[in-house]
Amino acid sequence: MNGLGPAVAEAVRAAGPYATVAVTRGDAEEVRCHGRLGHGRTAACSPDTVFELGSVSKTFTALLLAQMAARGDVSLHDTVEHRLPDCWRPVTVRSPEPIRLLHLATHTSGLPRLPPGLAARAVPTWFSNPYAAFGDEQLRAGVARTTVRCRPGSRYRYSNYGVALLGRALAETGGLPYGELLSERVLRPLGLGATTCTADSPGRAVGYRRGQELPPWRIPGLPGAGALRASGADLLRYLRAHLDGGHGELAAALREVQRPWLRLPRSTDELCLVWNHRRPGGRDLYFHAGATRGFTAFVGFSPQASAAVAALANTGPSLDGRFLQAAYEVLRAA
Repeated sequence: MNGLGPAVAEAVRAAGPYATVAVTRGDAEEVRCHGRLGHGRTAACSPDTVFELGSVSKTFTALLLAQMAARGDVSLHDTVEHRLPDCWRPVTVRSPEPIRLLHLATHTSGLPRLPPGLAARAVPTWFSNPYAAFGDEQLRAGVARTTVRCRPGSRYRYSNYGVALLGRALAETGGLPYGELLSERVLRPLGLGATTCTADSPGRAVGYRRGQELPPWRIPGLPGAGALRASGADLLRYLRAHLDGGHGELAAALREVQRPWLRLPRSTDELCLVWNHRRPGGRDLYFHAGATRGFTAFVGFSPQASAAVAALANTGPSLDGRFLQAAYEVLRAA
């Protein structure tokens, strides 16, 4: 793709041995793959190779929220207490004011980064699969132990816990487990056949941390915050939908997730429904990054340039953030 070759090549180099970088600009698309699915394996990485997305999953949860709001199933201003299972009551988060779905989607709920009890349970598998033993019952117990001391809506604080609770509330309202509801409302309508919450999905890359092979990422109690995996080809379709729009409720939802709600502290960046928003040179950029112990992911799009980038690596995030920065530079250059 003219003009983007050096930026894409740098992103691939920064990823390490295995990566997919997918770019669309106007009517042109390119998916550049490097390496194989794992050490000693013969299958080469392809546009259909499935990578773990980590927190990029949160953008899908935001789109599900916006779709359900457009359909009238929920309102952004509904309290989370009234969208959680009846059997959880009277177990609720202790908060000076009600926490609303919008607070969860903009990281302004006041909830901590992780639910109470998760870190202690995760210690034995902290560097491989720390969320695997934390399920729905543990999430309910964490809610019962949570106290929010600042007024919801008053302060930004990034929270896996908050978006996970949002996913749980949407699943309860929709009457299906999170993964099934997301598939019904978002994935199938957008034609994302390789995107799933299933850990042992076919065609998946093997994740690595410092050269060590890791098991598939499992996050049963917090799927809305980090359970998805997808291919580069699927992510281009997903991002293209944000550029081109859809039909009916999804069209309204794809617009809604791009609406800024607040300015981030000590920054000119804004936060939409989960998506980060920035305007370098007056051009809108929407982006989000994610990681598991063995994978790193970046997605972003620019409506004015009709451009989008998905960058995926099957190695855990580096301390210098070189791969994510290189992926962001591809988006800026598009």
